[in-house]
Amino acid sequence: MGLKLSIIILIFVSFLFDFSSAQSGVIDISKFGVKPNSDITQAFTSAWNEACASPTPSKIVIPSSTYKMGALELKGPCKAPIEVQVDGTIQSSGNPSDLKGAEQWVRVSYVSFFTISGKAVFDGVGAAAWKQNDCGTNKNCKMLPMNFGFYFLNHSIIHDITSKDSKSFNVMVFGCNNVTFDGFIVSAPATSLNTDGIHIAKSSDVKILNTNIGTGDDCVSIGDGSKNVTVQNVNCGPGHGISVGSLGKNPAEEPVEGFLVKNCTMTETDNGVRIKTWPSALGTSPITDMHFEDITMVNVKNPIIIDQEYCPWNQCSKQSPSKIKISKVSFKNIKGTSATPDGVVLVCSSGVPCDSVELNEVDLTFNGAPATAKCANVKPTIIGKAPTCAPVA
Repeated sequence: MGLKLSIIILIFVSFLFDFSSAQSGVIDISKFGVKPNSDITQAFTSAWNEACASPTPSKIVIPSSTYKMGALELKGPCKAPIEVQVDGTIQSSGNPSDLKGAEQWVRVSYVSFFTISGKAVFDGVGAAAWKQNDCGTNKNCKMLPMNFGFYFLNHSIIHDITSKDSKSFNVMVFGCNNVTFDGFIVSAPATSLNTDGIHIAKSSDVKILNTNIGTGDDCVSIGDGSKNVTVQNVNCGPGHGISVGSLGKNPAEEPVEGFLVKNCTMTETDNGVRIKTWPSALGTSPITDMHFEDITMVNVKNPIIIDQEYCPWNQCSKQSPSKIKISKVSFKNIKGTSATPDGVVLVCSSGVPCDSVELNEVDLTFNGAPATAKCANVKPTIIGKAPTCAPVA
């Protein structure tokens, strides 16, 4: 047998082995007796347990159809990478009590090299639950279940799926490292209270790319301990914009550093890009290295805002200034229309004024005229076209 033929046979045998291995790693939940419109909670759990125990990479497949599902926890550590491909619509119960106290409807934790993909719509059926949300009048309000919780994931990807009508936050990212959202969609009406799109806390190297978020609260919100977060090519609206904070309530909070928002569009949102901290609060961890650039505002109420007197629903005191130091913040190439006369509002702390804040090519209009800027406890550097600060009344 010639050397060339031996190599061809070896390649062919290797291909057959790889193909067989790949096929054996696919777990279709249909094998657990799942039918359209049935509850897949137990089947999904069984498929996960099988995949998590596999020493070779696995793929869980949920075919295109509509299913019901209760609270689900997918927990590692697992022995090899796992992909979950969901092509159908999965519906939660509209009654929060049916989720039996779960903080998230779908929770994935302690997993490395995890992927969730497909054309799936995870429908939280939140409309009835939103009516139970009394956070506007009760500062001790009970948090309703979120659609997704990603806890302590490493090197993972969430792409092309939709989170719809979550009862509370759509996504919580906590304690994660190197996690990417790509082609992700959040869909909820502007009237859905406290339904942040993606909230990130105590996580590093998180990327949100090529994503559309419409919701009733912040499209993206950054909590304490977040480092090196990138938000790029994101469309936000309706919603409250892209926010750092709110921060300062908890004295144990960790610093926030390294945040880039680039090539994003805000459409008729309550805010554009925002940093917010609580006054009269104990938190002291600094916020630094924040950069917002190449952003289009379309009829946004507060396109650029630093608010260190953040006090929603007047449920706090403003007697003493925020203790959080904000520094190294740039707003660059931000253009479009403001729904209010003041396109830029920078209200920093009188106790620890903001340092190294830059307005670089900020071109915002209100009713066809240049929007104005108001500032307190900060002296921004102006580069190119940008409004000059007037004192806050």
